[in-house]
Amino acid sequence: MGDFRYGVVGAGRQGVATAYDMAAQGGGASVLVMDRDADVARRAAERINRLLGRSVAQGRPLDARDGDALAAALAGLDVFLCGTPFEMIPQATEAALRAGVSMVDYGGHTPTVLAQLQRDAEAKAAGIAVVPDCGMGPGMNNTLGAYAVELMEGEGLDPREVYLWDGGLPQNPVPPWNYQLTFNINGLTNEYYGEVAFLRGGQITMVGAFEELEHLAFDGVGALEAFTTTGGTSTAPYTFEGRLQVYQNKTCRWPGHYATFKAYQQLGLFELEPVMVQGQPVVPREVFHALLAPQISAPVVEDVCVMRAKGVGLDAGGRPRAVIIDLVDRYDPATGFTAMERITGWHAGIMAEFIARGQVAPGVWPMERAVPASTFVEAARARGFAITVRWEDA
Repeated sequence: MGDFRYGVVGAGRQGVATAYDMAAQGGGASVLVMDRDADVARRAAERINRLLGRSVAQGRPLDARDGDALAAALAGLDVFLCGTPFEMIPQATEAALRAGVSMVDYGGHTPTVLAQLQRDAEAKAAGIAVVPDCGMGPGMNNTLGAYAVELMEGEGLDPREVYLWDGGLPQNPVPPWNYQLTFNINGLTNEYYGEVAFLRGGQITMVGAFEELEHLAFDGVGALEAFTTTGGTSTAPYTFEGRLQVYQNKTCRWPGHYATFKAYQQLGLFELEPVMVQGQPVVPREVFHALLAPQISAPVVEDVCVMRAKGVGLDAGGRPRAVIIDLVDRYDPATGFTAMERITGWHAGIMAEFIARGQVAPGVWPMERAVPASTFVEAARARGFAITVRWEDA
């Protein structure tokens, strides 16, 4: 137990996991769980209290689209999570500034994050810390990327390249989809649409989603495929520009996923501009969501999440050496949290705790710069995440 007063806006899958971590590991004396659906907020709080065996969480109805109501609800908190879709993050940031309450969010939409960073001076003046892009990817993937850089520097290497892979998968894939939703389907298609910033040749380079297919394997999981998606690198390429030649991220899926969903992309089913169908405007993505979501949703998802960071650096003699950092996590039947919920939710919870303890200075911080990656990894390992490190000649 502790003295911190936390809040969570958006009591979805990941939000509940963050609220749990805030109370279980983050020194939370109280956690206010808010959602526009009063029953969802109440059930989330009851679940957290049941798991912890004490009354620490309270559910409360709140429509986060009402900026005045949101700012009022935040009053008196130390740190809150914005667990809403990314479209609502700017308003939540405004509410945080008005209420003088520090904030973390799940990010995932780089233009939104870049706009938040422009409010750094306001956050400093308000005495609060704002850290976007907590979660899995972006989030833990970039933490491991920064950790690879720190490890290489600690070995006296000149860091040159960082390659990231991550993905959430059903442990027992069922054809034809071989995929199950562990977060809102809007987040899935958001990753599958648009462009992502990489570092290539030391320069910011935009790369489209569903490109550069490759294959890899994880011990205990098996063979996977990986390809480019959007949002995963977020601000990290800008942070490491001038220090690294390569920084990139790819999403892992079971074999066959790429071909199927690439076809959907080419068909235009991820587009947001309406098309005319029998004289009526229809948004392709909305049709895609309506048809696919029921097919890949389940009340209980027993998943596995995989993550790898590979850093390549040069020793004093100019010889390349690589560090490989792996993280594999699985559904936890004891708590009912999926691996996706654990990694996404607890990453945000860890950052919220760092803020509450005064380890993040006021301002708006790129996630990978808020605290040293080694400090973050230590906290993640303390929560039971198996993060392994090995070295090899590159």
